[in-house]
Amino acid sequence: MRALLPLLRTSWAWPVGAAAAASARLLGGASAGPGPRRTMALYRTEERGQPHSPDYRLFFKNVAGHYISPFHDIPLKVDSEENVFNMVVEVPRWTNAKMEIATKEPLNPIKQDVKDGKLRYVANIFPHKGYIWNYGALPQTWEDPHRKDKSTDCCGDNDPIDVCEIGSKVLSRGEVVHVKILGVLALIDQGETDWKLIAINVNDPEASKFHDIEDVKKYKPGYLEATLNWFRFYKIPEGKPENQFAFNGEFKNKAFALEVIKSAHECWRALLMDKCDGGAINCTNVQVCDSPFHCSQEEARSLVESVSFSLNKGSNEEDQVWHFLGK
Repeated sequence: MRALLPLLRTSWAWPVGAAAAASARLLGGASAGPGPRRTMALYRTEERGQPHSPDYRLFFKNVAGHYISPFHDIPLKVDSEENVFNMVVEVPRWTNAKMEIATKEPLNPIKQDVKDGKLRYVANIFPHKGYIWNYGALPQTWEDPHRKDKSTDCCGDNDPIDVCEIGSKVLSRGEVVHVKILGVLALIDQGETDWKLIAINVNDPEASKFHDIEDVKKYKPGYLEATLNWFRFYKIPEGKPENQFAFNGEFKNKAFALEVIKSAHECWRALLMDKCDGGAINCTNVQVCDSPFHCSQEEARSLVESVSFSLNKGSNEEDQVWHFLGK
């Protein structure tokens, strides 16, 4: 058993603002007032297996130390605020490993995507290094692959909605941060709608300046154009064609994005209530009590402990090569 201990690593995701104070009051802890006095964490993560290996998994726990699903058990919205949502960070900015919530596994840990037996890394396309934002997903959303979107005329991509967080800080894998939604881009990937939300961490020093997509154009000139090009070209080094977009690549505003989120949340709710065909999606959850897929804390712990992993070291294959795309 001792040999396995180095493979279990724990980190904490700290709450922000009112949620910090609420969690402290709930657990009888110190008040989280102004300044760095963040004495309580809403979520923490636990690594199993070696990073950069097919066995690697990042599981989530709540403040009570119980295993949860980041897909199903973390609330979509933060309190009742109109435009503040929880974002699960899958990929820190400037990194290459294609990490994602494992939607088909029990409790949906974060893992590295594998294709043709190989771990996936995004290429560096000049002048960019890896992902150019903190990349992640909104919990409790699902893009239904059987439901055609009326605005794109394409069905969903069977995943939670993706988020590109454009703040100044490089976030950590597994962090759960509060974000403001600013707009959305509609990528069409092999005939499926793959929404890309543009958001900013509410704790970013410049967050107060950002309210809608026009503010991104004003205060971060060139960032949206870089985002469009990143998604257009990122698969070309794999020998694939350019990606396509709905609306001729136009970024839609906050109001449009909020409607997209609302629809995806309704699809997720139907999924968790077993009212639609979820296919291989794993809906096991600990906190959605009215869901037929609800399980106990003990069952969740058993699911995590049943996950096997090897003692083999992972291999860091982060791509240091720049690809230059000429016309």
